[in-house]
Amino acid sequence: MDQNTALSGIDFSAEVNMARYIRNINNFPILDVDEEYEIALKYQQTKDKKLAYKLITSHLRLVIKLASAYKGYGLPMQELISEGNLGLLYAVDKFEPEKGFRFSTYALWWIKAYIQKYILNSWSLVKIGTTAAQKKLFFNLRKMKSQLNLVDGRDLSDETLKHIADSLSVGIQDVKDMNNRMHSHDSSLNKLCNDGEEDSAEWMDFLADSKPSPEASMSYSETYAYRKKLFSQALSCLNKREHDILYKRRMLDNAFTLDELSKVYGISKERIRQIELNSIRKIRKNLSLI
Repeated sequence: MDQNTALSGIDFSAEVNMARYIRNINNFPILDVDEEYEIALKYQQTKDKKLAYKLITSHLRLVIKLASAYKGYGLPMQELISEGNLGLLYAVDKFEPEKGFRFSTYALWWIKAYIQKYILNSWSLVKIGTTAAQKKLFFNLRKMKSQLNLVDGRDLSDETLKHIADSLSVGIQDVKDMNNRMHSHDSSLNKLCNDGEEDSAEWMDFLADSKPSPEASMSYSETYAYRKKLFSQALSCLNKREHDILYKRRMLDNAFTLDELSKVYGISKERIRQIELNSIRKIRKNLSLI
């Protein structure tokens, strides 16, 4: 495996399977404490990719170990490992060896964070883990149900709901909602209604289209054009000053005040108000004659 492959993720093409990948990464040496510290410190100072490569390749086994803990979520193992490797790459750039921790201790957090984020994003189009408590619930509910021999899709009893809620410091309703969500994956609208039939319709075919029909659109366009024409004809009865005052008072999002227009035209606010009202009366009268 070359440096570019290790730094950019895993090539899981058809001819490169998981067993081969594991054999390859087992060939990379594991760094001892002093060697790891020296390499990490030099990388922090120089950002030399060759040093990053040594840190990364020596911890690829850790990514596989952590990714294996999430196999129960029904996602491809190779994708979990790829996401974990992205977390490993991020950890290398952020690691501060002078704080006294091993790189594996620091990297573990980022590897898990990237894998968990991928699982949450892949599980549902709707976000189901927006708080720390919800994420903790999502990733511990399956484990607790397994420990209690509740691995099927049955509803949880009130006693079990309370036990899980108390153990994870969340509400009972939160546990109930999450349990329901974990047993109902999002499904594609392009899925066939009858999977076994090649000519079966897709679920998309049964969705109602809320957009207006071509006939309705044409009718709306014609009506809009007619009303626009009527409005233009009605405004033609106003002189320039009346038109301007009415436009600035009634047709702008940020309408002019009477005081502002009185200063523009050098007349009283009351006179501006009268012109505005008279203009509306003239338009109504003109409309009745069209």
